[in-house]
Amino acid sequence: MARTAPLSPRDHDRDNAGMTYVYPVVSRRAGGVSVGINLNPNNACNWACVYCQVPNLARGTAPDIDLAQLDAELRAMLADILHGDFMLTRVPEGVRRLNDIALSGNGEPTSARAFPQVIELIGRVMEDFDLLGKIKLVLITNGSLADRPRVQDGLRKMAALNGEVWFKFDSATAAGMRAVNQTRITPAKHFERLAVAAGLCPTWLQTCVFALDGAPPGDAEQAAYLDAVKHVTQQGIPVRGVLLYGLARPSMQPQAGRLSALPAEWLETFAEKIRVAGLPVRVTP
Repeated sequence: MARTAPLSPRDHDRDNAGMTYVYPVVSRRAGGVSVGINLNPNNACNWACVYCQVPNLARGTAPDIDLAQLDAELRAMLADILHGDFMLTRVPEGVRRLNDIALSGNGEPTSARAFPQVIELIGRVMEDFDLLGKIKLVLITNGSLADRPRVQDGLRKMAALNGEVWFKFDSATAAGMRAVNQTRITPAKHFERLAVAAGLCPTWLQTCVFALDGAPPGDAEQAAYLDAVKHVTQQGIPVRGVLLYGLARPSMQPQAGRLSALPAEWLETFAEKIRVAGLPVRVTP
């Protein structure tokens, strides 16, 4: 059953609208309402980031998507937001604006075989609600499948819809990626996929920083990350900048007890180092 309680930036419950694929959130990074698209209602992902807020996370891919149901849910949600009392009853004053439609959810959205068809569907709905060019279409992704032709097809379609990719880039070392993202993808391979994504659709790096066992990322981790930023600029990879953010909601993973938020001052100091290395930064503590 759909909830009617006010939304909060600290509550990104995927079930708060009583729908399978669509859920609204107040996004602290977007500064308004984001309509989430969850293509992984089975809580399956090919990574297992230690800060992930998804309960019962499992390794795997997205299930088959019921496109007709997704279409109906997205239309119903947008109708309530744009023409109903949703903003007045569910959204705090000051952030009552529709900012984007975001493919995020409970796993890696590009693992859905119908990913390009989903983008086409969203585009049709945006056109019907006169939203083209007025709001963003955001893909929040770990980037691990950006070399797949069907994913690239979807990214091209996104670019035509005022699309933007938030490409997960938490660490630039193999050890860091294993520890934080629990993947054995090498940083070099991740760079290759980043270059592909950024060449097809406007792309930001999204980087989550936190303390592990009370300690922030060490000097070697920071140095590797800054070297990666320099590499991005030197290679001419068209990355728009870095979305640097901290922990706002508790992890639901076994490592949760080892994680804690870093002070806003730490994030700002690191952000300035990234700017000096060559990329703009937006900070969300």
